[in-house]
Amino acid sequence: MAMLREFSAGALVLRRMRKQWWIAVIEPGREGEPDDRKDVVALPKGNLDSGEEPEQTALREVFEETGLQAEPITRLDSIRYVYVRKWAGGEKVFKVVTFYLMRYLSGRIGEITDEMKHEVRRAYWMTLQEAAEKLSYKGEKEMAQQALEYLESHELEPTTR
Repeated sequence: MAMLREFSAGALVLRRMRKQWWIAVIEPGREGEPDDRKDVVALPKGNLDSGEEPEQTALREVFEETGLQAEPITRLDSIRYVYVRKWAGGEKVFKVVTFYLMRYLSGRIGEITDEMKHEVRRAYWMTLQEAAEKLSYKGEKEMAQQALEYLESHELEPTTR
């Protein structure tokens, strides 16, 4: 059986508050229900829809999963891994997730539609420094580290809105 391929995109959404950089993170799962992923802290991300470019997907997923509007700054990197679909007969999937660094524009974190609440238990701000240690997935921790390195070498003005 051939290995399936999946393509996703997501983002680290930066916001300057209290003299430091914060990023939007999510806890996947259903609000108010027990879940085996209740301790997971992740970045907003999701599968590319038909005809969508990765950057468009990342913007859409940020809005759907966090309630935030953001603007792209730069493409960070892609992470690649293989996982087994527990829900579909044990199919192996090779997955590529492309991440972007984005700047917060507007919106209240966590104000998401009811239909998204079956995917996202909650969304909240975490300092970028803390995220490099506390994100649940190795590849996402690496993206947070890349974001820190980007900020060290680039002057980034806070959002003026």
